[in-house]
Amino acid sequence: MKKVLIIGAGGVGQVVAHKCAQNPEVFGEIMLASRTESKCKAIAAQLSRPIQTAQVDADNVPELVALINSYKPDLVMNIALPYQDLTIMDACLETGVDYLDTANYEPLDEAKFEYKWQWAYQERFKQRGLMALLGSGFDPGVTNVFSAYAQKHHFDEIHQLDIIDCNAGDHGYPFATNFNPEINIREVTAKGRYWERGEWVETDPLSWSMNFDFPAGIGPKKCFLMYHEELESLVQNLKGIKRARFWMTFSDNYLNHLKVLENVGMTRIDEVEHNGQKIVPIQFLKTLLPDPASLGPRTKGKTCIGCLIKGVKDGKPRTYYVYNICDHQEAYREVQSQAISYTTGVPAMIGGMMMLTGKWKQPGVWNMEQMDPDPFMEKLNLHGLPWQETFLEG
Repeated sequence: MKKVLIIGAGGVGQVVAHKCAQNPEVFGEIMLASRTESKCKAIAAQLSRPIQTAQVDADNVPELVALINSYKPDLVMNIALPYQDLTIMDACLETGVDYLDTANYEPLDEAKFEYKWQWAYQERFKQRGLMALLGSGFDPGVTNVFSAYAQKHHFDEIHQLDIIDCNAGDHGYPFATNFNPEINIREVTAKGRYWERGEWVETDPLSWSMNFDFPAGIGPKKCFLMYHEELESLVQNLKGIKRARFWMTFSDNYLNHLKVLENVGMTRIDEVEHNGQKIVPIQFLKTLLPDPASLGPRTKGKTCIGCLIKGVKDGKPRTYYVYNICDHQEAYREVQSQAISYTTGVPAMIGGMMMLTGKWKQPGVWNMEQMDPDPFMEKLNLHGLPWQETFLEG
């Protein structure tokens, strides 16, 4: 019976709490902590069994250390903001507890997605005999595991990887984001980057697009090239990789609203003065937009996230597509959250399960594709994110 501390009580934290509570044989005791404990208590009231709640400022290492020392968890699951990754890692090092997160660290004052800050913790975690698992969401997370599974079972070399993320859901609002608006908009408005023959190629934001015909009745959608953090580790860990790209679908309505907001300065991440006060426009915009956690009851449709992989097996060319379909309304019926939160929260729980059961246990700081993909892929099918695969060639 293991104890887990979940930090973060947004839409994803809610899913993680639900899914951990559903698996008492692994997650024997659960504490949910957030800056606002009332959010934790509201989630706790939804669950099938009792959990503890607490208030903690995830930017404050001494507060985190005090909570961890008091509760004594076997694992800390960071489902807070990416800005808080390093403080929570510091607290885990100080208290001697394993660590897991769903997104890489990024500095508050710069929209920069890199693993270098967290990879720098490798030796410290090794020396303490602790494990840090990075990016145990869907993308990053499941997409890394999909790639590792393909490399282990279906390819001698992977030459091309396209990660393709489609949200075909509709929430009915003129403009809303499906996860934290600040993180979402910073990500979408950043320059695109992809890996091509040993170097990074940069593109203007959302300047490249392609059409892709998605399965499960979703049909053809326009996808836009972006930079996404899992590419940074995958190009280091996939044998023979020559090109790696990430694509995401956006509706014309979303893009038009985003362009207007960008043009009038509402997506800026630097401080401006307003009526004698310093404000960050994107943070102010966040307060005006619908809370992503509120989208669940009104979102209909499906998501499709997968990896289109080309390479060689036994000297012959092969094209392989592995993906998951998730239904927004089915996710809401189960955990009272829409599919975007669900597809991140379920893999976080499974990553925690891998660590707590010893399936994945290795001191140091690791990305998902560096672990054995098979037990994780098995659990996806059992816990709400079944995957499908098809060979388009070879």
